[in-house]
Amino acid sequence: MPEPPTSADRIAALEEEVAQLRRAVTAHAVVDQAMGVVVGYARVGPDTAWEILRDVSQRTNTKLREIAEHVVQWPRCGWLPQEVRGALDTAVLRRAAQAGRPLRRPERPELPDRPGRAAR
Repeated sequence: MPEPPTSADRIAALEEEVAQLRRAVTAHAVVDQAMGVVVGYARVGPDTAWEILRDVSQRTNTKLREIAEHVVQWPRCGWLPQEVRGALDTAVLRRAAQAGRPLRRPERPELPDRPGRAAR
């Protein structure tokens, strides 16, 4: 018969649970911020922005949190990794087609696409 957990074991388990919850809250906040960027970029609602981020994550085989971190930094640095940018634009165009909107590439932000490149 297994021994019951000690107080120290229970404290360690609770500390690990608290750490996991903190990471989840942080990741959730970054995803929410990235959704806001996508809403502004693609002129879509929050639900569609979530679907676009999820699609980019799946198509690039990258964790959603990592995609969100890139997207949140994009307006500040003006650059997205090429694979992420391509998947983002493809997802936006796909959602536009599903919604019956004209198929056109979203407007580029005023910031440069790559470090060292002037804005258009």
